[in-house]
This record gives sequence, structure tokens and C-alpha cells, in this order.
Amino acid sequence: MFSRRNRRPTSPELLEAWERLDAGDVPGALRLLRSAAESQPLGEVALVVGRAAGAAGFDDLREAAAALAARPDGAREQYRFGHACVERGAARLAVPALREALRQAPDSAAVLHELVTAYEREGRHREAVEALTAHESGPADWTGRYLLVHNAVMAGDLALARRHRALLPEPDDPRWLPPHQRQGRMLQRADRVGSVSALDLTDLRGWQFVMGGTVLGTLSPFGFDAGMTGRYAWLQDSPGQCLRGLLRLRAVLDAAGARPRSVSLLPDRASRILGLAAAEVLDLPAGPFEPGRQDTVVVAYDLNEVAAVDEGPEILARLFERAPGQVLHEHASNWTDPPVVTADSVTLLHQSVVAPWEGQLRQGDDGGVERSPADDRPAEEIAAEIAAAPDGADPAAPDEGDEGAPKDTVEDLTGFVSAVHSAWLHGDRSGLRTSGPVPSSRFA
Repeated sequence: MFSRRNRRPTSPELLEAWERLDAGDVPGALRLLRSAAESQPLGEVALVVGRAAGAAGFDDLREAAAALAARPDGAREQYRFGHACVERGAARLAVPALREALRQAPDSAAVLHELVTAYEREGRHREAVEALTAHESGPADWTGRYLLVHNAVMAGDLALARRHRALLPEPDDPRWLPPHQRQGRMLQRADRVGSVSALDLTDLRGWQFVMGGTVLGTLSPFGFDAGMTGRYAWLQDSPGQCLRGLLRLRAVLDAAGARPRSVSLLPDRASRILGLAAAEVLDLPAGPFEPGRQDTVVVAYDLNEVAAVDEGPEILARLFERAPGQVLHEHASNWTDPPVVTADSVTLLHQSVVAPWEGQLRQGDDGGVERSPADDRPAEEIAAEIAAAPDGADPAAPDEGDEGAPKDTVEDLTGFVSAVHSAWLHGDRSGLRTSGPVPSSRFA
């Protein structure tokens, strides 16, 4: 075990993180570690990680870090540390240790698969592919080839994915059958999308459909060529944006030939407001969500908010498997913290959103920025305002946005749906852990 009093990191980057811990700033120390971990000695990184883990109460990571600090060249210690980092949501810190462990034990499938998991959690799918193809044990075993296909898809290399998928039999272990089937559906969706969409590194709508079977209703027109590629970072939502999403949902349903008979309301306030508005826009009756109800549109504002209410986790578990004719629509989906189930239809992708009825930022009388009071009116009143189109405007039309942003018309959306709808609404709604081949800038 290392002694906190006797050992301190020596590099300036890690020493700054250490001083953040002196001040009790664990998040600040971890931010510095994320940027420095791959260029600093493993033993010194482990010193800082161990101290941060102790402050956070992560005893498994603290112990693994202590072992690595004491023996930074040990492959076993490197693997244990990397595994603990992955388990605690610090995959970026795991990569250098696991990469070194694999260098020392190149035939270890366990180390290789753990490194691939760390790369996946960080969205570094091209590096995962390179690790798997560089080690003969990777594609040779069933799990390794499955991982290679998966990461090739998520890196945007469909040719490689299809080549190795053709060599992948059904698994002997029944636990791997659902992922295997899910992967097959991804490639089937890619075949449909390829006829109508570019599937390049800017084709956000196309890749969202390939990865999760999601029809993305709108693309952010802000900062498209400056790193956002159709996603929002921070968004102050509006009633008009909510209405635009619902009108586009209606257009998607029509283009796909879907004929829902009701709207199902979820229990959180935000989803209830949007669900009542959806019932008006779609001209359908609305009622509380019931598991197994067929031919219904289940409406969520943000599925992570659904998960936060008492009955939310159970509802989301029931939405994992779809009922016949059931469509799950999510208005604002968090792409940096994805929900545990993937919606069939999503209006927009965000990192942080403020709903229209929450306190909104505005300019105060003194010229400064203030937050308005939350709108605590009944959900029915707010929903009625959302469903009412503004005079003289086309609420389904896209925002003008920045120069260079895609036009993203309703016709573009419905043309896409018409081409791919035969592959829509199939299989389970497994959650996505990655943003896939299309990169976007994000807040730290």
C-alpha cells in the first residue's frame, strides 16, 4: 500500500490534480486526470486515482489503484485497475493500463475484451477495431468477432462489419442470442438506409436509425459545421419546438403507414404535458400508460425524467420489449447520458435541456440574466398552448440556424421514413451506450 503522506505525484499535471484533492475538489481532479492519464506514468496516475477513489468511497478502485501504484509494471495489477475504472465509469483512465496489460499478455482474451469495453465506453470504436484485429485471439473467438462487428458498425465501417458478420454463427450460449439478433437488425437497417442516405460521418439521422432503429425528427441547425453535426449541446426548449416535434411525429407515422389508436401518458409531469399535446395534434384519445397496450403512441418528454419517478424504472423495463403497433416517442433525448431504452421516434438530441415550463433564462430589467419562475399551471393548460399553431407560421418548418446547416425539411424526413419503414419497429428497444460514427462536441 502507498502512503499518502510519503508519496506525491511529480509531474505538474498530476500534481495539480493532487492539489485539487487537497481542496476537496474531486470532480476537478478527475477532469484533469482524464486529460492527462494517457501521457503520464501509470504508477503516478494510480496515486491520484486511488486518493480520489478513497474520497468517493470506491474501495474497489482505491485498492486496485494502491496495488498498481506499488507495482506499476505488473500486468495483473494493470488489468485489475483497468477493470475497476471501467466499473466505476472512468473508462478513459482504464485505457492506458489495459493497453499495457495487453502488450504484456497479448494472448489474453479477458484483457483484450476489457480494453475493448473501455474503448466502447469512450466512443473510441476505431481503436477497438484496431485492437481486435491486431490480436489473433480477438476475431478468432466468438465474442471477439461479435465485438469486432459491433465496433466496426459504430466506427462507420460497414464493409468490415458485414465481412466478419458473415463469419459469425449463432452463439452456443443463449445469453448472447439477443445481442446477436440485435446486431443483425442493425445491419439490416443499414441496408435500407444505404439506399436513401449517405451514412457518412455527418449523417446523424441515418446512423441513429442504423444503431437503434430511431427516426430522428429534427437536426439542430446551430453549429452544424462547428462540431455539433445536428445535435444540441445546451437547449432552452420552446412550445414551438415541442409542436414541431409532434407535427413531425405525425408525418413520420403517416409516411410509415402506422395507425395508432391512442396516446399513452407517462407519469412524470413533462411527459404528461407533451402527451396531452400529442393527443390533440394526432387527434387521438389519451390515457395512462398500460403495459402491453397495442396500437398506441407512448409519449415521453425525456426518458431520463421518466426513470426518475417512483414507477419509472418498472415502466421503462416494460417498454424494452415492444407491444404490437406500439410506438415510443421521446421529444428530447440525452445523447451523452442515453436512456436505458431507445425510443422509436426522437424529436432532437441534446446534452442539456430546459423544458418550456421550467424556469427559463431571460434578460432582466437591469440588463442581467435571470431565471423566470416555473410555469405551475395544470398540465392540460400548457398542453393546449403547445398544440395551438402560431398565427401565420409553419410550425413544422425548421429553424433557419447557421449557414451550412442542412435544410432538414419535412419532405426530407418523410422521404427517409418511406425508404426505411419496413425495417422500423422491429425487435427490442435496447439502450445505446455510444453516439456512434457521427461525432459532436460536448461539454466536459
